[in-house]
Amino acid sequence: MKLLQFGAGNIGRSFIGQVFSKSGWDVVFADVDEKLVSLLNEKKYYTLAIKREGRKDELRSVWPVRAVDGRDAIAVSDELAGADIAATSVGKNALVKILPVIAAGLEKRRQRYGERPLDIIIAENAREAPELFRTVLSEKLGGGYPLDKLVGIVETSIGKMVPIMREEDLVSDPLLLFAEEYETLIVDKRGFKGPIPDIKALCPVEPIEAYVDRKLFIHNLGHAAAAYFGYRVSGDSRDATIPRALALPGIEGAVRQAMNESASALRAEYPGVFGTQDLSLHIEDLVSRFKNTALADTVYRVGRDLPRKLSRDDRLAGAMLLCAKHHLPFGAIAKVYRAALDFACPGEDGVLFPPDAEFRKKYALPRPPVSPFGETDGTCESGEAVRSALSAILTEVSGLDRNDPVDSLVYSGVLH
Repeated sequence: MKLLQFGAGNIGRSFIGQVFSKSGWDVVFADVDEKLVSLLNEKKYYTLAIKREGRKDELRSVWPVRAVDGRDAIAVSDELAGADIAATSVGKNALVKILPVIAAGLEKRRQRYGERPLDIIIAENAREAPELFRTVLSEKLGGGYPLDKLVGIVETSIGKMVPIMREEDLVSDPLLLFAEEYETLIVDKRGFKGPIPDIKALCPVEPIEAYVDRKLFIHNLGHAAAAYFGYRVSGDSRDATIPRALALPGIEGAVRQAMNESASALRAEYPGVFGTQDLSLHIEDLVSRFKNTALADTVYRVGRDLPRKLSRDDRLAGAMLLCAKHHLPFGAIAKVYRAALDFACPGEDGVLFPPDAEFRKKYALPRPPVSPFGETDGTCESGEAVRSALSAILTEVSGLDRNDPVDSLVYSGVLH
């Protein structure tokens, strides 16, 4: 059995590739990083360092693996034609580049094997990705191709945390990856056209929309809250971590409050799927994982990319809109949103993430003075200069319409 995994990055190798390899599948990666492809083909394996709180790293070798250059459309489409399942983890901006190659591989597959379906696991954490797949593949394959019959578009909810690797960590092994132990791959049960693979880590659910929203509005929101609140303490410290932020007075409580507001909205939106105890246990598990000092996920990685994280359907605005839809409070989430506007954390190289630098320049956001949370209530209230930019950001970035009754609730709740 063969998996073709588009993207040999963090999730592709630490999660998707690993769980399929562990179940005895052959794993082939398609990636545009020439050096990475060469190393994978040379070594035929890579190493995961599983980070557990208070315990020595567990080193896992994932093998045998090989790779193909993602720029070689013929080679990649050949691999896809003969795959038993495919998966993508390339980032939503790169999906449009690989979809034509996927279409070519599906055509070859039909020519060689006839009406043999192929399921494609979309491990992107992008709500619009399944529709993008359907739209582009329909266009490329044409009306004569039975897309609904031959292609399973399997949405996922990816909950695994993988920190950024530092240069010093990669000196001895450029293929090394750090990751937490979490190994539950939540997939859309309804998305498969062929048999669901017998993979221990696979967790088929329905409706997948509920679990995608849970990931975004509890996991991603809570993680972001810790980063944005934590930045007020750590400032430009390049080694600032989420566990350190959560250990400071007031931060964990503020993070939990925001997560609990989202949980209430999710219970209202999906009453037959989530109960109070289900989501409470989920939050406890997440907070425990966030505190993993061995993983030491950075404030920079978790908080960066403000234009995306403040967009309408993402973790902050999306969660508040869901709360407002059900007439539930979202004051704690609004504080996270305002704290995000103070976020100016640089990466290991001392430079802001480029989209964040552009965002801050466009809206003339000042770098806030760094002050310990002990001197505040732990909610990172924005200064006057930031408040003056809020209206534009709420409408232009978060897409709120002040004339819409639900949108106006969120607009007013954040602005005031």
